[in-house]
Amino acid sequence: MEEETSKNELIAPHQMTLPIKKIWINEVKNVIKHNIHPKKDPGYDLITGKVLQELSQKGLKAITQIYNAILRIEYFPCQWKVGQIIMIAKPGKKNPDDIASYRPISLLPILSKILEKILLQRLTPIIDESKLIPSQKFGFRKKHGTIEQAHRLVNKIHKDLENKRYCSVAFIDVSQAFDKVWHTGLLYKLKRAFPHPAYTILKLYLTDRTFQVRYQEEYTTLHTIQLGVPQGSILGPILYSIYTADLPETEQTMTATYADDTAKSHYCFNKPSTPP
Repeated sequence: MEEETSKNELIAPHQMTLPIKKIWINEVKNVIKHNIHPKKDPGYDLITGKVLQELSQKGLKAITQIYNAILRIEYFPCQWKVGQIIMIAKPGKKNPDDIASYRPISLLPILSKILEKILLQRLTPIIDESKLIPSQKFGFRKKHGTIEQAHRLVNKIHKDLENKRYCSVAFIDVSQAFDKVWHTGLLYKLKRAFPHPAYTILKLYLTDRTFQVRYQEEYTTLHTIQLGVPQGSILGPILYSIYTADLPETEQTMTATYADDTAKSHYCFNKPSTPP
């Protein structure tokens, strides 16, 4: 029933709003200069960071025009939605024929990641104003690092001990969390949270993605991705945070989340007083 309700919501008309703010050439130039490493491996399109950093003004203008056309006609290039998986051998693993001996790394087209970075700058004010991501969710956000989250959890435990309460903590680590996001459920939440242009571009970005595995000079065929947010992407962690933003809580429970790792601290009753 939940899946049917979500699908019905997705095909319902969406309130029309103003388009996403136009992308300027200086924005593209700044992202390439400050966020793209020249030696970063290219994705499916084979365009490297070094090539982009050496582009002329005319080349930067052409890329900017492509980005604005994507927003205007609501079409995300299929070539930019291909993840190329390379296998990195894990240290200490002796069996090269065992798949568990390798760590998969997803390489995405750099041009797509530049657009993601600029889109995130436009989506962040909406996310913050609407409080789509709760304050207790840390990771991939400014001023929300591991140290701050650890201090928050330790402070909660310290207060419970000071108030002579029993405090229990459950640590949850979801295996392959980013790969298991249900697209229909995520799109349902995105449609309710974002105006039409932003939702549409996120839907185009998320759906009909494919991947292939590259090992040395060999490549597999392309396979469709049915679940998950793109690994190695800019928007992927934010989309995951929005998807998991509605974890249930009670007055006696504190949730501390960093990316896909979660700690839930709970107190239930006071400690018995010590006899004189």
